[in-house]
Amino acid sequence: MPGLPGAYYLRMSDTLTVPKADDTPTPPPARAARGWFVRQAQRMHPVGLALGLLFFVWSMSPSLLPRPWYLQSVATGIGVVTGYGLGCLIAWILRRCGVHPQWPAAWRRIGWWSLAAAAVVVIPTFVVLGSWWQQIVRELVGADQDARSQYILVVVLAFVVFVVLLSAGRGLRVATNRTSEFVGRFVPVVVARLAAVVVVVSVSVFLVNGVLYDFLLERANTSFAAADRGTAEGVVPPTAPEKSGSPESAQAWSSLGKEGRTFVASGPSAQEIGAFTGRPALEPVRAYAGRESAGTVEAIADNVVAELDRTGGFERDVLAVVTTTGRGWVNEDVATAFEYVNDGNTAIASMQYSFLPSPLAFIADRQTPMDAGRALFEAVYERWSELPVESRPRLVAFGESLGSYGGQSAFSGGQDMLARLDGALWVGTPGFTEQWRYITDHRDAGSYQRLPVVDEGRDIRFAADPADLELPGPWDDRRIVFWQHASDPITWWGFDLLLERPDWLREPLGADVDPGMSWIPFVTFWQVTLDMVFSADVPSGHGHNYGADAVDLWAQILQPEQWTAADTERLRVVLGG
Repeated sequence: MPGLPGAYYLRMSDTLTVPKADDTPTPPPARAARGWFVRQAQRMHPVGLALGLLFFVWSMSPSLLPRPWYLQSVATGIGVVTGYGLGCLIAWILRRCGVHPQWPAAWRRIGWWSLAAAAVVVIPTFVVLGSWWQQIVRELVGADQDARSQYILVVVLAFVVFVVLLSAGRGLRVATNRTSEFVGRFVPVVVARLAAVVVVVSVSVFLVNGVLYDFLLERANTSFAAADRGTAEGVVPPTAPEKSGSPESAQAWSSLGKEGRTFVASGPSAQEIGAFTGRPALEPVRAYAGRESAGTVEAIADNVVAELDRTGGFERDVLAVVTTTGRGWVNEDVATAFEYVNDGNTAIASMQYSFLPSPLAFIADRQTPMDAGRALFEAVYERWSELPVESRPRLVAFGESLGSYGGQSAFSGGQDMLARLDGALWVGTPGFTEQWRYITDHRDAGSYQRLPVVDEGRDIRFAADPADLELPGPWDDRRIVFWQHASDPITWWGFDLLLERPDWLREPLGADVDPGMSWIPFVTFWQVTLDMVFSADVPSGHGHNYGADAVDLWAQILQPEQWTAADTERLRVVLGG
């Protein structure tokens, strides 16, 4: 563990006794390899290895979503090095407290052979069990089954991850000790050690979170900005004037960004909506501005408002303000359902605010989504407020993932949403969203964290499935819905998972979460972290994949008089197909 003094490891006589080499001549390469292995083995601490083996077992346990073998390898490698580090830390603390066990050589040999025997039995057993548990999780979320034989590779790659992380930790420890020795020439030893830890940690953070972070972020922005100039296959500029990027639009097709071009070129036409409902329909308005259209998020938002003015968006029955994710993506199922449910008498206002894809933006830039969400809503709201009260469209908001996080930043909380919106649909909200967290933490007593009830569901309701919206109490006309799956790691991830069991793992688990999942210190955090990698690559209705249920939710939020339950079922088939 970095920062600990040289007494961190027990003396060689307290750890491992290596048999003497026999007199049989050994080729130099083999002798060198054997010598390296022996030296590394001598440095390993038995308590650390024992805890590492325990963490190996825990790392194979199920979590929210199925993991491919290589992600399982990473989770296992991190788990083992965490257990090893904790074991060494415990031994170091005991030594600092004056505990110096002197075990007889025979006992030490028995201990080592027992540990080796346990590893021989435990490792293959839990590799098999882990692959079996993953198949159960796949069944729960409707994912295709993987070849269980691939799990044989978990041990190999996990060992590589363990060695790399352990070497990095030892490197930091060496740097700390060298720094301590140097500083100790001028100040007392205790002060020198503390100063060494501070210096090494500070330099490491500066290099990783400063120099390296800035360099990688700049390179990523440059790279993804170039990729953003491409257009998805089959996407062509719209001809309808109600769409940004059309010949009549002030927003050039080339300026919308890849996701923006896909968005304005998609969606149902008035003819398609009318053919589906059998009623007259309008061409839906999709007002959009790209990151390259202006230098600031405020200026981009002004461009969107100008597009709403041009297209007559403020004259529609319902106007939706949508904060996008990463490079400007909008969930097409949610947008299309919104337009069908309202017979196309709608306008959607949205914009691109970044070149970074969502996973990178999730890690590297959480400020820009908030700035963009506030800028867009305030710009639309200001213009909307100028309209006569009797002719204003109903104002709603929606967003998914980072879009939900950024969109909610325009409001101080649930009551502010209700004061300024006629409805909202927040989809797959990240757990670090302040407004979502406050509302969830202040849920009614007895309701679950994964499915809170707030003020008996009078205004705000949570749903993993449309049926969850059905509560005994009344539901007022202004309706806020948080749509979140029990198996969505984006919603349930947080640093508190490291050392604290969350309520959603104390309560009965969701229907698509393995009943065998439980909270384990450190391990659960890394499992859920890695679950996020492919959280959208599972069937709709699970993980971070939100699809056809949007029809039911919009029908409940907006309550259109002409829309029927039969329409909902038919449109679900269209979106699901």
